[in-house]
Amino acid sequence: MNRIKQLREEKQISMKEAAARIGIPYTTYVGYEKGEREPNSEMLISLASFFGVTVDYLIRRSDIRNPVSGIPDNIIPFPEMKTVPLIGDIACGTPILAEDNIVDYVKMPKEANGTFALRCKGDSMINARIFDGDLVFVRKQPDVENGEIAAVLIDNEATLKKVYKYPDKLVLCPCNPLYEDFVYRGEELKDIHILGKAVAFTSYVR
Repeated sequence: MNRIKQLREEKQISMKEAAARIGIPYTTYVGYEKGEREPNSEMLISLASFFGVTVDYLIRRSDIRNPVSGIPDNIIPFPEMKTVPLIGDIACGTPILAEDNIVDYVKMPKEANGTFALRCKGDSMINARIFDGDLVFVRKQPDVENGEIAAVLIDNEATLKKVYKYPDKLVLCPCNPLYEDFVYRGEELKDIHILGKAVAFTSYVR
């Protein structure tokens, strides 16, 4: 049993307000507080930070409530972070940030100014240093400049590609010479939607 309810009541705020301030859907927060849904490690850090306690205190692993203050000189602090939704398969016709499309919540440097995250699949973007399994953070916007990497919706699946726009066609370019460009013209363009611009990514050391 976690201490989320106790800490929220100490703040004298409603569950709806807590969810809004943390940046997650109300129903997701309710699940965490009632113990019906288990927050992942990144969400535990977000919750602990919001309530001003340690993760161990939050999950009743410790009775030490507050983090130790002071940072050693040899430790570089993380940048200020915010929580964004991780988008999975996109349900047909639903808005990109609809709860049905969200599979998790992840931390992103606040200064990146992204709206949501995608997990890269495959090796089509390796020359942009984006590899299979990397998290890519995307700023939601309906268009991008030529040559920018964008999250593009094709057949209800979000893919990352460089975008080039021409008067009579749209070209989506992988960043891997082993893959051909995707070219769309005429009626095909109706099924292609730019979801946003890729602004940052996190990668494993390889």
